[in-house]
Amino acid sequence: MSVRIRLKRFGTKKRPFYRIVVMDSRTARDGRVLEEIGIYHPIEKLEKQVAVDVTKVKDWLARGATPSNTVKQLLNRKTARNSADSASKYPADSASTYPADSASDSAVTTTAASPSADHVNA
Repeated sequence: MSVRIRLKRFGTKKRPFYRIVVMDSRTARDGRVLEEIGIYHPIEKLEKQVAVDVTKVKDWLARGATPSNTVKQLLNRKTARNSADSASKYPADSASTYPADSASDSAVTTTAASPSADHVNA
């Protein structure tokens, strides 16, 4: 049995809503499902469009399930957004990747904080 991870359509006309599901490749688009692993709502804001249970996805991929092209793009988008969010949550880590910028910032603060220039004018 060839297992695929693909989209199952819900919603009304012009208002689609999809579930990311695992199903046999020979079944119809809205046919019998082995497991539901996430949702895709293309009308929502970009942050709320995709919700996936990552452990279930990894489990099915390890079992040999192949994602459809659309699901593959959605999963890549989700992982890219998660890595970008984690980088923005920890700005200290991102600052350490650019030592030239942090060195120039520290040089500016040391020159502005030097008291010798104030005492010379006084």
